Amino acid sequence: MSTLTARIEGIGFWAPGLPSWAHAVAHVREGTPPGEGGKPTPQLLAPNERRRAPPSVAVALDVALAACQAAGRDPAALPSVFASTHGDLAITDYMCATLADDPRAISPTKFHNSVHNAAAGYWTIGAGCVRPATALSAHRATFAQGLLEALAQLACGDEAVLLAAYDTAGSGPLGAMARSAGLLGGALVLTAQARDAETPAGAIVLRATLLDGDAPERHGPLARHGAGNAMAPMLPLFDALAGLGDLALLYAGPGRMLRVELAHG
Repeated sequence: MSTLTARIEGIGFWAPGLPSWAHAVAHVREGTPPGEGGKPTPQLLAPNERRRAPPSVAVALDVALAACQAAGRDPAALPSVFASTHGDLAITDYMCATLADDPRAISPTKFHNSVHNAAAGYWTIGAGCVRPATALSAHRATFAQGLLEALAQLACGDEAVLLAAYDTAGSGPLGAMARSAGLLGGALVLTAQARDAETPAGAIVLRATLLDGDAPERHGPLARHGAGNAMAPMLPLFDALAGLGDLALLYAGPGRMLRVELAHG
């Protein structure tokens, strides 16, 4: 596979005790300990919708908006890729249990939020965005495949693409089978960059190549902090970005890895 290239214009991040990219950078570079817990508050939604939003939607919209704001991009103008390993595990567990015990008691709101593209739908409504939105899942390879999808859209002519990745905590019997702990989200606004173009001062250019092989385990500060979450495979890239590293190897499927090189201008 040839190398796909993009410039990273904006980054969003949320983890328990690290509610922004600035907090994540301080944790990686200075060893600043995570703060108290809390929950994301997606400002894109009206207050009543914000209160009703499930954790999956809240974290996805929080990091997506943060990345757009960091990039100085209008959320309504960007096509998007929303990547989640499991969607909202707690809602899925509730749906399965209720259907088994008392199907007529299903909550319409929870049913509405159970679909895998719920976060993408909330995003397009909240942002007033009519650009294409993709919802994607590929088990442990979800982040790498989501990144490849975003890069492919750039290669096909889009000027900029939003990538948002997130997962929630599991619960009940489903959580025992599809293990995930805590809440985690990360987002990138990627823009087109000629492969051989010079990296502008202050910019970060990403070059990704899909290779045969197994991605090694990484143990950076963010990877340790979010290790229990299903979206943890994205964290080697965010550790590299926060620490000004130049390489991340991401799990991209059985016997496959995505080599991501970073050039800092």
